[in-house]
Amino acid sequence: MPQDVAETQQPARFGFGQNWLSFVEIVDEARVASARDSLLKALPVATLAGRTFLDAGCGSGLFSLAACQLGARVHAFDYDPQSVQAATELRRRFAADSDWTIEQGSILDPRFVAGLGRFDIVYSWGVLHHTGELWRGLAASAGLVAPGGLLYVSIYNDQGLPSKVWRRVKRRYNTSGAVMRAILIAGSAAYLHRYWPLLAVHRMMRPAGTAARGPRARGMSRQHDLVDWVGGYPFEVARPDEVFAFAHRLGFELRYLTTAGGGLGCNEYVFQAPPAARPASRRSRSPV
Repeated sequence: MPQDVAETQQPARFGFGQNWLSFVEIVDEARVASARDSLLKALPVATLAGRTFLDAGCGSGLFSLAACQLGARVHAFDYDPQSVQAATELRRRFAADSDWTIEQGSILDPRFVAGLGRFDIVYSWGVLHHTGELWRGLAASAGLVAPGGLLYVSIYNDQGLPSKVWRRVKRRYNTSGAVMRAILIAGSAAYLHRYWPLLAVHRMMRPAGTAARGPRARGMSRQHDLVDWVGGYPFEVARPDEVFAFAHRLGFELRYLTTAGGGLGCNEYVFQAPPAARPASRRSRSPV
């Protein structure tokens, strides 16, 4: 299937699918439950039963699985064949008889996108900023939402200079050998986790009987997220106001937002598409 050059021929592209293949080996019921909870927290619905759900850039397939277990009819795709393989493995293990289809394709491929149809919910978490064409990918995703449907996306927060520094780190990671990659992973981990000693002391001082920390948010893995963060290239960022303005021009209205607080990470948005246009009423003509 033809894919867009902007996404598939980046000179220093990270192997997202390889990382997801490793991740699916540790997916269990607790991680799937956490993924389900994250969907229901953001989406203004109590169930996905009877709804169509598109996972654009499905990665491991964890959230396709979560949507499927919540009752949705799911269609998933990813440009990376190893991501398709990872999602297919999760379907085999957890939802072999479900209404869940998976295929290879790119959100930047107009011919592929044109054949997808429209969906009640279009989900693309942490994907569009890795295509090399963030705004084109966002517009294409919005075009797949059915009238009145929901677009759920997450996009890296623009931190200004720190984002530019991370872009250089990511590019260096993908143009380096194994030794330099290990150094970059270790150095980034030390920087990102520099407050852990204080957090550990804080946890030790909690009153007896306080609940321990639960599973990682969204059912993810700390180690796989670290590798994805350091290696994730192409890498684009956007401020919330830029995303708001772009979606508003397309007629979408914001329904849910959670931000990175001006720091590192993704801002999450749920937008609602405009309803279908009502046909103009016909007025009877007065007799001549």
